[in-house]
Amino acid sequence: MSKNTVKKKSSCRICKGNRLTKILSLGKTPLANAFLTKEQIKKKEKYYPLELYFCHQCSLTQLGHIVSPDVLFKNYVYVSSTSSVFIKHFEDFATSAIKRFKLTKNSLVIDIGSNDGILLKPFKKKKIQVLGIEPAKNIAQKANKEGIKTLPYFFSVNLAKKIRKKYGPAHLITATNVFAHINDLDEVIKGLRLLLDKEGVFVIEAPYLVDFIEKNLFDTIYHEHLSYLAINPLIYLFKRSDMKIFDVERVTSHGGSIRVYVAKNKTKYKISKDVLNLCKLEKRIKLDNVKTYQLFAKQIEKNKKALLKLIKSIKKRGESIVGYGAPAKGNTLLNYFGIDHAFLNYIVDDSMHKQGLYTPGTHVEVTKPEQIYKDKPDYVLILAWNFAESIMKKHKKYHEQGGKFIIPVPEVKII
Repeated sequence: MSKNTVKKKSSCRICKGNRLTKILSLGKTPLANAFLTKEQIKKKEKYYPLELYFCHQCSLTQLGHIVSPDVLFKNYVYVSSTSSVFIKHFEDFATSAIKRFKLTKNSLVIDIGSNDGILLKPFKKKKIQVLGIEPAKNIAQKANKEGIKTLPYFFSVNLAKKIRKKYGPAHLITATNVFAHINDLDEVIKGLRLLLDKEGVFVIEAPYLVDFIEKNLFDTIYHEHLSYLAINPLIYLFKRSDMKIFDVERVTSHGGSIRVYVAKNKTKYKISKDVLNLCKLEKRIKLDNVKTYQLFAKQIEKNKKALLKLIKSIKKRGESIVGYGAPAKGNTLLNYFGIDHAFLNYIVDDSMHKQGLYTPGTHVEVTKPEQIYKDKPDYVLILAWNFAESIMKKHKKYHEQGGKFIIPVPEVKII
């Protein structure tokens, strides 16, 4: 493991304080999206520490080690548009944002970490100008081919200056499931301030720490997810840059997320009751207390024991188990719980980008969903548990033929 690819963080990403306490260690694991070819399984894999820390000053929960973004994102296998749930999610968001912020064909919408353009497509359909920023060159290329103008870079102050010069100011900038992946937040916020129109709005969507704790969503911990976000630390962050969080919504994606609306202090937007209510909720469930996280760590151990006990008893009976979904969260769970190809015959996934590859660390082959109907396994372990309902609906036939589903999180359930 070379020194340049991973570095230990000794101060908080938001407040720069250095009173950090380790609250959970998932040991050393491979990168959650570093799927392997058949040839690569024979070679030595790279493992990186995966540890969660709590900041006593601003209460941000964050990873203690940062893997270089070049290693994480330059060649990425996650393509958003393979999920019909997310396509609908972003179509609904676009409809409400266009109405709420009175966007017209003269408006510019920019998405940071735009992937294959999933969020921008519905804006473009309404004739609004769009621009994607996506550092994974393979995915940026795909978006450009599909008609979404996408720049293959990481967002920075420099890039913001160039964009402003060429395209003018942005009326809406979004960062969905990407803000929590960024180490240098100050650089991004400087770039935003430069790029936003004077009444422009920045929207973050990210998994919400409240849901993370309450629903035991430990498998959303992986090296890309540097910060585990809540409203109070975010208010602290934006206040420092003369910006305010004026509204917030809770949404269902990723097991429970928040959509946070940010603007410069001098804009017309008033701070909504919802912001204050969530701040109170976070205080009530003690997100500012290290003990909350120590209890959470105990809960994960309980979950691990229960799932392993179930899987071992199924294997003992000579029954077969396969996995459904090969998301990053699935790889955190498999590696930390020690569930590998000895337990799972294979994993099926709807993304052709992952089919034919093997999971990092645990080396389970990923194949097409049709395989379930050929082999008729006794159990399907749903690793993409946040889509459990739509997966079970889609494969009702498997269930009717006597197959059973296992949902591993927040607690082990057989259906």
